[in-house]
Amino acid sequence: MPASDAPVLVTGAAGHVGANLVHRLVGEGQRVRVLLRAEENNEAVEGLPRDLLEKSFGDLRDPGSLREAVKGCKGVYHVASMVSTIDGDAEHRRTIYDVNVLGTRHLLREAKEAGVERFVLTSSFSAVGYDLDQTDRPATEDMQFYPYHRAMPYERSKVLQEHELLKAVVEGFDALIVTSCAVVGGHDYLPSRMGRTLCKFANGELNAYVPGGFEFVAAQDIVAGHLLAMEKGRTGQKYVIATQFMTLDDIFDIFQELTGQPRPRFKLPSKVLLPVAEALSWSLYRLNPRFPQLLTPGAIRRLQLRRHADTTKARQELGFRPSKIEDAFAEAYRFHWERGAITNPAAKAPPPAPSEAPEPPASRIQIHA
Repeated sequence: MPASDAPVLVTGAAGHVGANLVHRLVGEGQRVRVLLRAEENNEAVEGLPRDLLEKSFGDLRDPGSLREAVKGCKGVYHVASMVSTIDGDAEHRRTIYDVNVLGTRHLLREAKEAGVERFVLTSSFSAVGYDLDQTDRPATEDMQFYPYHRAMPYERSKVLQEHELLKAVVEGFDALIVTSCAVVGGHDYLPSRMGRTLCKFANGELNAYVPGGFEFVAAQDIVAGHLLAMEKGRTGQKYVIATQFMTLDDIFDIFQELTGQPRPRFKLPSKVLLPVAEALSWSLYRLNPRFPQLLTPGAIRRLQLRRHADTTKARQELGFRPSKIEDAFAEAYRFHWERGAITNPAAKAPPPAPSEAPEPPASRIQIHA
């Protein structure tokens, strides 16, 4: 097929970032191939036009399936990752390593051999370093990950994943990194930790919380960051994409306005909740490793760091412009309401969706030789 008609591959299309990226690409008329796991919930890509969406089933731990997935693709968005905020056991940590690190190594090799023109990796803000003496100082792409703090296995795996990409760059492959913060928005089918928190709040099931804050990114912003990186990013570079830092108190103010429901009654000090969460998280994991834990020790520690992101590089080099985080929360609430996840009859209906304006031409994916 002509290069202009060749698809791009998106891994992790069932997840929050991947689903939003696929819907955006298909909405712009781009042919997309998605790498899916047959045993997972792949609702995120159902109902999309068959002439634009092609499904490929495989596993990042299976190089053969990756070889088939990248065949004939002009670009790759490697979004897939095993995300976890628990330490788990040895098997859990080994799986994270095999999927996130070795899986990325396999995909980079197969993409290069298949003649893929450009490869964009989705990384995590957790893999960006921070000022150890002032943890809330805005972090840039140049701040190195500190290996001796108490990091989650997932965080370490994302650092090693970036190293795999940089090794491929040294060997002559055109690849770069987009760093995502905590995502807020629609197409949250699995759903995400923030999506579950929003639903619990609206349903009156959230009674307590721990103070803290983190850097959040609107789903449409992280998608825009990926498209801009594919089009304009420099090989071997990393770009942090974020919308706004928010404390949990800030978020609950927005939730209260959106849902009409009261805030949680109890704000628990982290020094009280953390040891309880340590014991409870391990017990829950032993009982059911797949149980979606909401407030894990790793999540509590991250909230206490109150990390901020500096997006200057993405703004200057890519032309990234963040949207409003309030709109992203409204979009998320609307999505979960329409899916029937808000069962509390006292919850307010979400605001109507804004009229969709046409995307500027510069946002469309282009790969330059």
